[in-house]
Amino acid sequence: MKKTIAVIAALSVAAVTVLSGCGAKADSQANGGKVKIRFASWDNAEDLDKQQALVDQFNASHDDIEVSLEAYGSEYDTKISAGMGSGDTPDVLYMWDYPSYYEGLEPLDSYIEKEGADYKDNYYDALWPYNSKGDSVYGIPVGFTTHALFYNKDIFAQAGVAEPTNDWTWDDLMAAAKTITDKVDGVKGFSFQMKPDPYDYEMYLWSNGTAFVDKDGNLDGNLNSDKAVDAVSMFQNMEKDGYAVATEKNGTDEFRSGQTAMYIYGAWSIASFNEDGLNYGIVDIPAFAGAGHDSVSILSSSGVSISKDSKNKDAAWEFVKYWTGEEMNKARIGYELPALKSVVESEKILDDPANAPFYSMLEQSSGYTPASFIVDNWSELKDTLDLTFERVYNPSTMEDPAAVLNEAVSEMQ
Repeated sequence: MKKTIAVIAALSVAAVTVLSGCGAKADSQANGGKVKIRFASWDNAEDLDKQQALVDQFNASHDDIEVSLEAYGSEYDTKISAGMGSGDTPDVLYMWDYPSYYEGLEPLDSYIEKEGADYKDNYYDALWPYNSKGDSVYGIPVGFTTHALFYNKDIFAQAGVAEPTNDWTWDDLMAAAKTITDKVDGVKGFSFQMKPDPYDYEMYLWSNGTAFVDKDGNLDGNLNSDKAVDAVSMFQNMEKDGYAVATEKNGTDEFRSGQTAMYIYGAWSIASFNEDGLNYGIVDIPAFAGAGHDSVSILSSSGVSISKDSKNKDAAWEFVKYWTGEEMNKARIGYELPALKSVVESEKILDDPANAPFYSMLEQSSGYTPASFIVDNWSELKDTLDLTFERVYNPSTMEDPAAVLNEAVSEMQ
């Protein structure tokens, strides 16, 4: 689930990079009359200089607040957890794992309300559940990626198959995958992960009208429902029939090398495809023909939060508004996809065909909350699902999906 935020150039953003404190607590201590705010960022070293320039811009325009940028690097989780335990958390910090950290974060609902309805409405609705826990918002959206269907145009042309469209169903994908596998030597029509991240995989259940759990966290009748079995079985059947391959990693390597014609992923791989000069296209994830609604995508999303420990929450909020506002959304174009509707419109983001599918999938995915935000024992459930999917998709096992899903539910009762 710790995926990089979507970026137009598809720069990786979900690694775990974030800032470190020099140990000084964020209290009301002033420096030359300015309130000091610590800001923890998780971007990599290559991008920290860009961030520092934007922080400097904020400091230059405020005579009452001074923000210091700190970097934790790969020890993000360790240092954030330690900071929350000791009351030494940075005032403002990037956040994605709200279920793990929300108790150390400041609820932002009252701050958002004071800004007026237009403030919240300018963000895409689908982003809010990923920056909340329960009924409270704990982060203002900064970056995201949905998933979409990537396809190799040259392979489709070689097979004489019409390219995918946003109106495709899984039946269309399977028919194309079969033809491609039959007509193009050494190429499989589709690839998917043999050990998919359960957090990501839930989108296929959503797309078919079910989920891992209901709103109360119940697995039985959801994870093992007929619709869940159908979704899980569909991928296994494609593998069994020989026109799809279950990959060890995420499928990018196979797609990049021309071994598969289609796969589903976020925007992270775009930069490498462009570097290769790969002739590819991107469209919405296919829908399930009988579901009665469009396909749904998981989001890999991040936001900016305020620490509950902060002694200067109003000043921290001023910086949060700056960092997530229109000016900064525009400044980070090419580095991440804007989260504000007004910026997407004014900067004509959707005119780029490489961006449009990630936003259409975002619009289609409103109203869905991942199981990891609902159940308290997500880590245990994730481990169970990891093994479940491997048993179903590993070529050496290929166990019956219905039996394995029922077993997973029984194990978690």
